[in-house]
Amino acid sequence: MALGTEDLSARLEQYRADYKRLLDEGLSLDLTRGKPSAAQLDLANPLLGLPGEDGFRTADGTDARNYGGLQGLPELRAIWGPLLGVPADQLITGGNSSLAVMHDCVVNALLNGTTDGPRWVDAPSVAFLCPVPGYDRHFGICERFGIEMIPVPLNDDGPDLATVRELAAGDARIKGMWCVPKYSNPTGISYSDEVVRGLASMPTAAPDFRLFWDNAYGLHHHGETRAEIADVLALATEAGSPDRPLLFASTSKITLAGSGVSFFGGSPANVEWLLAHLQKRTIGPDKVNELRHARFLPDADAVRAHMDEHAAILRPKFDAVHEILTERLGDSGVGSWTRPDGGYFISLDVLDGCASRVVALAKDAGVALTPAGATHPYGNDPADRTIRISPSFPPIDELTAATRALATCVLLAAAEKLTAR
Repeated sequence: MALGTEDLSARLEQYRADYKRLLDEGLSLDLTRGKPSAAQLDLANPLLGLPGEDGFRTADGTDARNYGGLQGLPELRAIWGPLLGVPADQLITGGNSSLAVMHDCVVNALLNGTTDGPRWVDAPSVAFLCPVPGYDRHFGICERFGIEMIPVPLNDDGPDLATVRELAAGDARIKGMWCVPKYSNPTGISYSDEVVRGLASMPTAAPDFRLFWDNAYGLHHHGETRAEIADVLALATEAGSPDRPLLFASTSKITLAGSGVSFFGGSPANVEWLLAHLQKRTIGPDKVNELRHARFLPDADAVRAHMDEHAAILRPKFDAVHEILTERLGDSGVGSWTRPDGGYFISLDVLDGCASRVVALAKDAGVALTPAGATHPYGNDPADRTIRISPSFPPIDELTAATRALATCVLLAAAEKLTAR
């Protein structure tokens, strides 16, 4: 029964009693970050025995143990290019963190300029468009370098295109936009073809405007339904703006999170631009690790089969969260949540003004949640409504206990707010 249609005072006392029982349980549970579970990491344990007896020579005879090969192993790029929608010769491979590559691209644009514009740091100010709810680590890069963040709504098919077009066309300070185009963090939505085409082709006041295209979850389906997104590189080239998209991905949630491989994709000019800067930063990537990956997942079919194993672990966890929230909150009118077909997160919306209270209640009950506001620039969710849930890491018994506790906190916070009116 929806809250507000009966004696709220009685409901409030019931939820306070439920919460008191939570406190008495002495829970210590964590739903904060979207890390792979131990069972997922175990899937890639064979990597630790590679390169193995086949030795350290790459397909072209290069000794992977030595310096060089700034762009990364050709055989690895040949495997992953088609999976990421990037021609192999327009792909760069690197260390385990795609976030580090994004950070470097922002820094290089600030200090050195892009392929078609001056140094961003010389502009009076720089701004980025930030779809919300979004990824806190993207926002952290902007905040670190004083880049103004302008929120734009994230709809079920991607960023609100009308808003993005108006802002990008009317403000030359806007140099970039963060995008998680597939199974987005935290809502799990995927961009429609119309939205991708619009972003790739829209007029922008800044000629050096960039789409920071973080395809972190591009292969992370949960079941038979698999989202497909349009080829942003091809669409941008077709529209006469080939340098606009900068594509990022990694194997961090595919193989070993701390020992994966990152990918950068872009136009030939953007690849040349980043390689020129990397030349001053490194003598080459970890080619032994790249060789291990090329041998462990030697073709696209092997990658897809490996991701099916991940899906078999993740799907029951996402289903469990959905079932518990439906049971506890489904007809209450005080919470709604996404049910994504892939990715690592569920986005829960509670009553306006209640997210911070829910997170605080959960913390006191021993359940750690991502801070309220983390899904918005500067940690400020104006509606104080959105909470990111990360089901991937905990064992399923801990996940179900944490989700039930979360639901209790949502109901208590809502009843407190409604009775205070």
